[in-house]
Amino acid sequence: MTFESFVALRYLRAKRKVAVISIITAISVLGIAAGVASLIVATAISNGFRGDLQERLLGAMAHLNLQRTDGNGIENWREFQQQFESTSGVVASAPALYGTVLASHGSRSGQMILKGVDPQAELKVGNLLASIPEGLPGTPDAGSRDEALAALAQPVEPEEQPPVVIGRVMANSLGASPGDSILLTSPQGHLTPFGLVPRYRYFRVVGVFDSGFYDFDSSWAFTSLPAAQQLLGLGDVVSMIEFRIDDIYRAPEALLTIEKQAGPEYGGSHWMEQNRALFSALRLERTVTVITIGLIVFVAALNILISLVMMVMEKYRDIAVLVSMGARRSQIRRIFLMQGVLIGAAGTTLGLAAGYTICWLGSRHRLLRLDPDVYSISYVPFDARFIDGIWIAAVALLISFLATLYPARSATSIAPAEALRYE
Repeated sequence: MTFESFVALRYLRAKRKVAVISIITAISVLGIAAGVASLIVATAISNGFRGDLQERLLGAMAHLNLQRTDGNGIENWREFQQQFESTSGVVASAPALYGTVLASHGSRSGQMILKGVDPQAELKVGNLLASIPEGLPGTPDAGSRDEALAALAQPVEPEEQPPVVIGRVMANSLGASPGDSILLTSPQGHLTPFGLVPRYRYFRVVGVFDSGFYDFDSSWAFTSLPAAQQLLGLGDVVSMIEFRIDDIYRAPEALLTIEKQAGPEYGGSHWMEQNRALFSALRLERTVTVITIGLIVFVAALNILISLVMMVMEKYRDIAVLVSMGARRSQIRRIFLMQGVLIGAAGTTLGLAAGYTICWLGSRHRLLRLDPDVYSISYVPFDARFIDGIWIAAVALLISFLATLYPARSATSIAPAEALRYE
């Protein structure tokens, strides 16, 4: 052990003439521990919610989509889709036709975003259809999803009602359940001698999906691609081709590759652009949380400063004796620097242990419960990452070190002759 370490540890362990110094030192350790533990827990919760949201959001929607820049539909979509099957990074693709319609059931009505899909291809790029908890009447829960998907895949005769799968919130709003018929009206009507007449048709509800996202569950619906084309008065066209890729964080590069391959008349977007506002809000919330809780560490650092200043005042005679015996002023400075760092290290170690323990217990036993109807998840997810612990510990130690600079400088300015004049 070096001379500086020996003296610093002895000063920390020794009984204080002024008891308040020991109390402030203990408060400093506990304050840093509380700040570090709080930051670990806060970042773990933020990571957990962000990861859960991103996982479910990217599961519900495609990673990329490609459409015509002039807004017209893609006519040769089958050949167009096959063109991208060998594109690097593309895992799956699916055609999609979007249209805004009015859904009615009895006296209730609401706006609906109708998506015409190929169900088998749609399941490869998104999992909204895989979140169907109920299906055709009289079928067991285990087979309801398969029944609904089979109904979407079957060709529909002109006199039959096409199948449709709607979101849980919309089903409650319309009062519709599997087996009921709902009227879908498209504003893109056809011209008659009496003017423009909207297109409408009755659809049979074959399933209700529950994604946990209000925007999807309250307004989206799925039907077969031919049924959507017929209701919207379109030919064999689709609005866009949707893609799933193997690396979601390379979405911008993958989109550029697909756009170059498609030609100048096509453009697209990726999941980062479509959800930019949401993830920006999550990042801002995380930043505000870190700054707010970081004030705990700052206050604890002030306590370190106060305790060291008081210790310098208490030990000024000892410092004078050490200097007169040959101790260099740089060694005196390092003694008090090491004291502050030791206080910060003790608090940081306790905080890391407490923070990761709380996160482990919260994740393993799901201690914090939530209302799934409100938050779409039944518990608070914890995702405590090793890298977060590194930067939090580094920041805590840095703040502790900065708090020691003034007391250490004050200790080196003591003149031995003045301090020992009357001893």
